[in-house]
Amino acid sequence: MGDGSSSGSSSDSDSSSDEPAIKTKHKKPLAKKASSGGFGALESDSDADSESGSEGSESWASSSSSSSSSDDDSVEGSQLKGRARWLKKTTDVVEKTVKDKEGRGKKRAEEKAALEALKQAELASATVSAKSLLPEADLTPSVLFRKVKEIIGSRGRKGVDKHSTVRSLEALARIARSKFGNDARVEIPVLMHTITAQFDLQRNIDDYMENSVWKTCHSYIKRIGDILDQNPSMRLGMLMGDEDDAEEDGALQKMKMGEGGAISAIEKEGELINPDTGEKETEDERNERLRLLKLSTMSEDELNMIRVSGSLSSFLTRLEEEYIKSLQRTSPHSPSYIMRLRDESKLVDLLIQIQEYYVRAGEMAPAAELVQLQVEHLYYRHENIATLVDRASAFHDKYGEVGMLHPSSTSSHSAAVDAKTADFAVVHPGSICGKPAVENVDEKDSAAKMMGLCTFVYTHGSDRSRTRAMLCHIFNHALHDRFLEAKDLLLMSHLQDNIANVGDISTMILFNRMMVTLGLCAFRQGRIWDAHQCLMDVCSGRVRELLAQGVSTGRFSDKTTDQEKAEKRRQIPYHQHINLDLLEATHLISAMLLEVPNIAQFESSAGTTQGQYTRRNRVISRTFRKNRDYYDRQVFTSAMPEQTRDYVMCAAKSLMHGDWKNCSNLLSGMDVWQLVPGDKSAEVIKEMLVQKIKLEGLRTYLFSFSGYYDSLSLSQLCKMFEMEKNEVHSVVSKMMMNSELYASWDQPTETIVLRQVEPSALQNLALTFAEKAENLVEANERLLDTRCGNYGYDNRDGWKGRGGNWGDRGGRGKSGSGRGRGGRGRGAGRFSNSGGRGGGRGRGGGRGRGGGGYNE
Repeated sequence: MGDGSSSGSSSDSDSSSDEPAIKTKHKKPLAKKASSGGFGALESDSDADSESGSEGSESWASSSSSSSSSDDDSVEGSQLKGRARWLKKTTDVVEKTVKDKEGRGKKRAEEKAALEALKQAELASATVSAKSLLPEADLTPSVLFRKVKEIIGSRGRKGVDKHSTVRSLEALARIARSKFGNDARVEIPVLMHTITAQFDLQRNIDDYMENSVWKTCHSYIKRIGDILDQNPSMRLGMLMGDEDDAEEDGALQKMKMGEGGAISAIEKEGELINPDTGEKETEDERNERLRLLKLSTMSEDELNMIRVSGSLSSFLTRLEEEYIKSLQRTSPHSPSYIMRLRDESKLVDLLIQIQEYYVRAGEMAPAAELVQLQVEHLYYRHENIATLVDRASAFHDKYGEVGMLHPSSTSSHSAAVDAKTADFAVVHPGSICGKPAVENVDEKDSAAKMMGLCTFVYTHGSDRSRTRAMLCHIFNHALHDRFLEAKDLLLMSHLQDNIANVGDISTMILFNRMMVTLGLCAFRQGRIWDAHQCLMDVCSGRVRELLAQGVSTGRFSDKTTDQEKAEKRRQIPYHQHINLDLLEATHLISAMLLEVPNIAQFESSAGTTQGQYTRRNRVISRTFRKNRDYYDRQVFTSAMPEQTRDYVMCAAKSLMHGDWKNCSNLLSGMDVWQLVPGDKSAEVIKEMLVQKIKLEGLRTYLFSFSGYYDSLSLSQLCKMFEMEKNEVHSVVSKMMMNSELYASWDQPTETIVLRQVEPSALQNLALTFAEKAENLVEANERLLDTRCGNYGYDNRDGWKGRGGNWGDRGGRGKSGSGRGRGGRGRGAGRFSNSGGRGGGRGRGGGRGRGGGGYNE
């Protein structure tokens, strides 16, 4: 046993030098487990205890060190290398401090309250300092003007707070009104400076004026208008830059001419002496005396002229711009947007008030600009909607917010009762006066009002104002279903020819809105062809951008940041938007009613000799055909359409198959017709659609199946399409006259005798010869243009690539192509980097030929 123990002890002692290192290396992972408090922690502690019993205090792998600093050793050991990794480290024990959450919350609340109190103190001090700017005891207009000049002189300097400047000027304006309210020559200049300072609060062009500041500015301009109305002979003039210097020079001349030698006294003693009394005076007294002296020497016209900085027309234009920007930045689905719309009537009233002042003053140019602003705030309002808005505004002015009224007074059972005999156990006291209501608001004739305003702009406005007034006038006519008046104005003004040369993007946007509204008006009246012609250019693509009702944020957009900001600034406020679903439905339905018979006619004559030589595949609406092809390629289509486009495509498919009833049910069941303003407008549109679908269904049926019959009964057609005999007779007769249907009437039997007409050999040769001759003439003309040096040149647009034609106005060429409208057209295409020829089909049955691109 002794040998065994000695050998065991010797073996332990021999291995003691290497054992700690080996154990430490193996105990590193166990130390990581110890941090989690699992079985590894217990095992590492037991190993450490047995090791400490054999090694004593010199063992540096003790349980305390391994358990407390296991994480630190693992992290620091990975960073240290070599011998430093295995040296024993001393750890600093940091006591954990318990945080007082309640005390910290109280401290934060105290700091917040102190900060709020500091802000209120600063605001109060600013208000008090503004009120105590001038002593009201011996206050004179000269002292007031001197203080205003001091504040205005500090504008724009570094470190000057714009808000404090505005508050100071507002305080001076209140002092001027309370102290010199009867003197317009004192109050109006101070107000004009205050309004200018309020417009300076916006840091950049994208910032808009706050609602409170806007209303304050509006009240100041209205105050000026009230003063001018009370004094009809008073006028405002522009303040010249050197007027103050002229006043000082005149004052010095008067002092030189006065008795007592005031100038010599100033030069000798540096004091101001009144030349009339010889007594000393202060600078403010001297300025007031000179001001009164100047007023006494003025004529009647000079007394009625007030020199101010700025003009009311520019202020109102800026105020209107700030109002539009605030609407653009406000969410249209929030109550604040509805509340902001109430200020529009106040703005229009202010425009009318200042416009009347300019008319009295004989300044027609700024008056016309203000009238144009009135037109732009009135042209989009339908009479019915305007009446409801005016009634709601009158209700708000009389009773306030509807939500603040008691529910008992706004219920449908509330009725006025006598307060003396009322039983309050049954009747609520809040309903004694009955349901609050306003008297009937006078319905204004919008047509006469718009005519008067636009006539004033036509007479006195600038070119831009006249153009915009004409567009607004046409828009208003179309909105109220006066299609013929709107069409006459458009054709007489030649706006469709000159709009590309305007150069103002906002005016072009207004032109697009006018054309769209004119198309909707034509559709409501059943003028399908006119509606399609008005809508096809705008609805072909990028409708939101063309109408300024949204910004395209494509991934591969090539717009710069400045262009995107400019486009956002041009957006139309939400309440002026044209519903895009209604617009898409109108355009696609118009195209469907025109294209379905056209496609049926081409498909019925495509396989015949007559179809090869007498008719080409004339495309009326490429947008409709693209959507139709996409719908036909779909494998799975819903039984019930969901989108507007699906409704129209499904209805077109039914109409092609002859099922006009399903087509009319689909189109009449669309909810989008409820968005059309006017009394019973939805019912009128649905009735019109049914009649048009019947008519085009009849034409499609005759085109598709005329080749399979020798005769058709008139009574049978009337029964199939539920139409009167006169209507069917009229449709068939028009098709015969237009050479769309080769048939004749048999009046005794009331049948349509169909004829299968095939051209003779001579007629086929004549058609071929005509086509060859036409191509030869076009080739000769291109050769002549090339020799003359104006190949691809257009007199109207130069080398801009707009194609021309013989019969009518050419369309815009794309990628070296142009297209003509209304006959065989020929025109230059858009430039391309490499020349060449590009052809495109023309509109109206003719084939357009594009000229070669000009290679610069």
